[in-house]
Amino acid sequence: MTIIEALDEITDPRAYNIRHDLKDILFVALAAMLCGAANCTEMAIFAATRLEILRQVAPLKNGAPSHNTFTAVFRMLDPQAFEAVLRRVMTAFGTQARSDAPRHLAVDGKCLRRAFEKGFAHMPPLTVTVFDCDNLVSLAHVEAREGGEAQAAIEALALLSLKGCTVTGDALNCHRRFTKAVRESGGHYVITLKGNQSKLAADTTVALDKAAANPKTKIIETQDNAHGRIETRRAFVIPFAQSPGKNSLIDLRAIARVESQRIINGKITVDVRTFVMSRMLPPDVLLAIVRMHWFIENKLHWQLDVLMDEDGARTRKNHGPINIAVLRRLALNVLRNDPQNIPLSHKRLKAGWDNHALIIALTHMR
Repeated sequence: MTIIEALDEITDPRAYNIRHDLKDILFVALAAMLCGAANCTEMAIFAATRLEILRQVAPLKNGAPSHNTFTAVFRMLDPQAFEAVLRRVMTAFGTQARSDAPRHLAVDGKCLRRAFEKGFAHMPPLTVTVFDCDNLVSLAHVEAREGGEAQAAIEALALLSLKGCTVTGDALNCHRRFTKAVRESGGHYVITLKGNQSKLAADTTVALDKAAANPKTKIIETQDNAHGRIETRRAFVIPFAQSPGKNSLIDLRAIARVESQRIINGKITVDVRTFVMSRMLPPDVLLAIVRMHWFIENKLHWQLDVLMDEDGARTRKNHGPINIAVLRRLALNVLRNDPQNIPLSHKRLKAGWDNHALIIALTHMR
């Protein structure tokens, strides 16, 4: 499936007297974002200046769409239907990328900080993304509505097959419904445990303290020395059975403790974290999973803010903020899967400067 074929499956929400096909508008918007556009005005300028090269892929019989056209489409478009494009494209590409192999999926939320409507600056839109930490691509994206981020995370996972996957989340996701969603879909979980699960936290602390004092407990240690920082990590994993109850986690089999000591400019800081898991894992595997979870921050959220200025985006009306957030993630996936071994910012510049590079970026995902 090509991107154009995926876009063609979306139902057009506009009236019958339209001048531009929906798939053409969305294709131009994606191409514009690949080349550096951040909002509907910039998309319209891009379309007007690159019309001839765009017509090699999309007809655009009535010329370049205007700013008002882009704005109206993103405000009216069903976010769930548009998000499904992201999943269809990544599923088609994932077959080629062997996505059927066991993967590590990280789940986390992100605010669209400046995308609030007037009078709602205190509660900007919040979205949850499922991120493939092995292939560095977004797989699903859901807006948090009733039920907040915790419910949105469950809805996002429900869109995917988790068979053989390890799903990681922060303490917000340490509850029965999240673990049930993961296990019923065939996945396993590694979740941070904090005080929001007070009884479980107390029970695991006792068990972990006892294991730490036992000389037979296998504890591994790693050390990194880079960028003026020395970080030492110690980890161990033990089996654990939670007391039955209506709020107990599904298939909780093991718990772990990871202690990190950082030395930066002679200053020492220590961080101790507890994790709950649906299966026993070797301590070195656990450490790798815990570190990879942060890819969703470093490889996705950071790129969205720094490369695509998501925090500064001011699209605010109706479905506009969520739909353009999906477009950013789709564009980032396209850039990430471009085979050139150069930084993402350079890929974006090259697509903006070189028509051939833009066409290659848009057509290599099949």
